[in-house]
Amino acid sequence: MRYVTLLRGVNVGGNHRVPKAEFQAALEGLGFYNVTIYLNSGNAVFASDSSVEAAMVQQALESHFGFTIPTLVLPEEKVKKIAEAIPSHWTNDTPQPDKSGQKSDVLYLFDDINTPEIIEELGYKPEIEEMIYVDGAVLTAISRANQSKGSLQRLIGTKLYADMTVRNVNTARKLAELI
Repeated sequence: MRYVTLLRGVNVGGNHRVPKAEFQAALEGLGFYNVTIYLNSGNAVFASDSSVEAAMVQQALESHFGFTIPTLVLPEEKVKKIAEAIPSHWTNDTPQPDKSGQKSDVLYLFDDINTPEIIEELGYKPEIEEMIYVDGAVLTAISRANQSKGSLQRLIGTKLYADMTVRNVNTARKLAELI
């Protein structure tokens, strides 16, 4: 079976460094194979002949790297279902001085907050942003012009924010393709 592992809070601003080669070696040390590390932001695709639990992966990574690493492990079908739910017209455009374009993300949810009601808890503002719940994630899109007013801006640093890991839609689509 194929899986995606998403690490939260690694390689951000030079903190909690998880080098790609070491990340791959740690996963292979657990008996996983066909390991692919995508970008250097805690994304891995791998195969395993047995069922994989996030706690097992998290414990091994924390032991290897020496710090806490919140870890999600998603099976292939869930990764694909999440990516397929992203509207095809959603983009994650590079920020421009005129604030044109769109910011679109996937908020991958840890089990404690994986519920359709999470959208209300996020402070969803339908007048300026779009949010879609799918099992395991909330898909979000907002214009770059409204990004500073969006509900996600208030989330950073909260307990709710700590129970998710965010990837842009380009990364989410690529992970589904790699798996």
